[in-house]
Amino acid sequence: MYHLIRPEGAAHLNRPHVIVHRMKLYDDEITLLDGIPITTPERTWLDLAEMLTVEELVVAGDSCVRMPRPEFEGRDVPLCTLADLQRMIDRHKGKRGIRKARAAITLIRVGSDSPQESLLRLAVVRAGLPEPELNVPITDDRGTRHHEPDLSYRKYRIGIEYEGEHHSDEGQIVRDIARSEKYTALGWTEVRISKRHMDHDAKAAVAKVRAALVQSGWRPGR
Repeated sequence: MYHLIRPEGAAHLNRPHVIVHRMKLYDDEITLLDGIPITTPERTWLDLAEMLTVEELVVAGDSCVRMPRPEFEGRDVPLCTLADLQRMIDRHKGKRGIRKARAAITLIRVGSDSPQESLLRLAVVRAGLPEPELNVPITDDRGTRHHEPDLSYRKYRIGIEYEGEHHSDEGQIVRDIARSEKYTALGWTEVRISKRHMDHDAKAAVAKVRAALVQSGWRPGR
């Protein structure tokens, strides 16, 4: 199914598998992809607010503002910035879904590398645990930078790793074991989360993170 925006007052369009939306669209909200005019990432994000939940909108927003990894993606700038998303909200104050967009933007963070990382962060914060940092390198006492946990608490020396399906690959297993050994050598605690921990509102994932925090000295209200 394709979603198409037609300017207000434009002629009616009826095509199979096409949903037509009539709304205000500014010139700077349009870009070209292979010569085809499409909405910019920030405008697309705002349009998604009509059909996504706040949590889903945060995931989409995290993906928009994340810093890409040039060696894998061939680009070194984000699709857009938080300021770009906020500009869309400010510009289209009466648009459908605007309340969800306003709620979502307060929860969007730069640094999440996957939807699973975003959902895990949201679950942890929703449970009342401290908000973790995202993909920040571990630095040892000599100032040497090591690997970047998906989520981490530097104060408590805890790194949280979300392990997707590719972690069952033989080469990845070897790298994961080496990573776990490095955590131990650095005096950090590694918390490993998989898909099964994310069921039922990520209760199992939150329990693992909470247990590690308490073990490291965190207490609610601190």
